[in-house]
Amino acid sequence: MSAPESTTPFSIATWNVNSLKVRLPHLLEWLAEANPTVVCLQETKLEDHAFPTAEIEAAGYQVAFAGQKTYNGVAIVSRLPLADVVVGNPRFDDPQKRLISATVAAPDGDVRVVGAYFPNGQAVGSDKYAYKLQWLTALHDWLADELASHPRLALCGDYNIAPEDADVHDPVAWAGQILCSDPERQAFRDLIALGLVDAYRLFPQAERSFSWWDYRNLGFQKNLGLRIDHVLLSAPLAARCTAARIERHLRKKERPSDHAPVIATLG
Repeated sequence: MSAPESTTPFSIATWNVNSLKVRLPHLLEWLAEANPTVVCLQETKLEDHAFPTAEIEAAGYQVAFAGQKTYNGVAIVSRLPLADVVVGNPRFDDPQKRLISATVAAPDGDVRVVGAYFPNGQAVGSDKYAYKLQWLTALHDWLADELASHPRLALCGDYNIAPEDADVHDPVAWAGQILCSDPERQAFRDLIALGLVDAYRLFPQAERSFSWWDYRNLGFQKNLGLRIDHVLLSAPLAARCTAARIERHLRKKERPSDHAPVIATLG
């Protein structure tokens, strides 16, 4: 039996914090300000014993996490109970902590949340690029089965893919480059073809809307960015999505992450 409908909208967000140790005050302030239901974090860059569980729980959230020293690290932070936590892709043997999934007990039915930190790929044609494409293929194949078992599913994270030219500040300069290459964009379209929907593109958005800006060369001040952080929703969730936005103001903070959160609201 489903729990009764809540009067509080269900919202799900993704944020590459680029070091949770540094950005924890920003996260706690934003949790209090925006009150998201679920947040997927990437690049926590913390070993599990150093994860700030107590601070996040004191803010009213449960948490599941998988980390490693210096690099990567993912977490799911939720106001609602988390269950059936899985770290990594069972079909892809990978020591890097890039993927975590959990079932969130939403008032109107469970939602399977997958938090992902997609590989960057370094440069087209490199070994890291080949790894990225293999990782993407394995993710696609695993998600196909996950969607069959969990029709209410959200895939949230730093995809390290700008899916269209509209998501790039200078499409000519970035054409064929890492994050914008045809195979990467095809992999994004393949995820969409599973029945997922880009929540941000469900609504009219301002031109040159980005979620990442390089620290160098006044990237943020000049809005030289990319939209590479995404919330993809399965059809049943997309049908309930009422808004999606990029929390750009967080990039203005002192010592910010180079990414801004993306949040989708479900009515």
